[in-house]
Amino acid sequence: MTVQSKNTEMPRTEEQFKDMREEKKALIMRVALELFAANGYHGTTISSIARKAGISQGLLYNYFDSKEELIRTIIFSGLDIISGLLDPDNDSIVTQEEMEHFLGRFFDLLEDDLFYWRLYFSLFVQWPVADLAQDRLTEFMESYINLLTSYFETRGCEDPRTEALLFGALLDGIGINYISNPSFFPLEKMKNILLHKYT
Repeated sequence: MTVQSKNTEMPRTEEQFKDMREEKKALIMRVALELFAANGYHGTTISSIARKAGISQGLLYNYFDSKEELIRTIIFSGLDIISGLLDPDNDSIVTQEEMEHFLGRFFDLLEDDLFYWRLYFSLFVQWPVADLAQDRLTEFMESYINLLTSYFETRGCEDPRTEALLFGALLDGIGINYISNPSFFPLEKMKNILLHKYT
């Protein structure tokens, strides 16, 4: 089914133009994510993305220079959402209150937009995708684990880095299990266990 773009009037102000551009960009990314998940990176073309989004291929290139840039932007946007939750004030310190907020919002995100995260995580089993975003993935993981390591150090963990890696693996496992079978997996109970253990 083709996703139709909104038929709106021409923007009157710079702010309206910016909002319309961001709206169109989000539409392209959402449609592209669906196609990349369904058909794979190599099986998805720019023309198929434009067609499903209800726009011309030329217009799509006004937003993204290439298919590679598009998929990298999709991956980075998901990483930005997650990293912004853990250290919202960007001071490189995770407090107990921030950890509570992070865990609460992490589980809320899974529940609120299950379809998006199901598609998003499916990208990472496609080997070309991981290679395309390896630089940013490595940077994200180093920052993420370092923040968690510092947090567990302040809590007196004997081996804070291993605890940080375990914590990350638990969240990955919970997320994958939940998006695979949400009716079977008790997300609220898992959240409460983690809050009790890590805050």
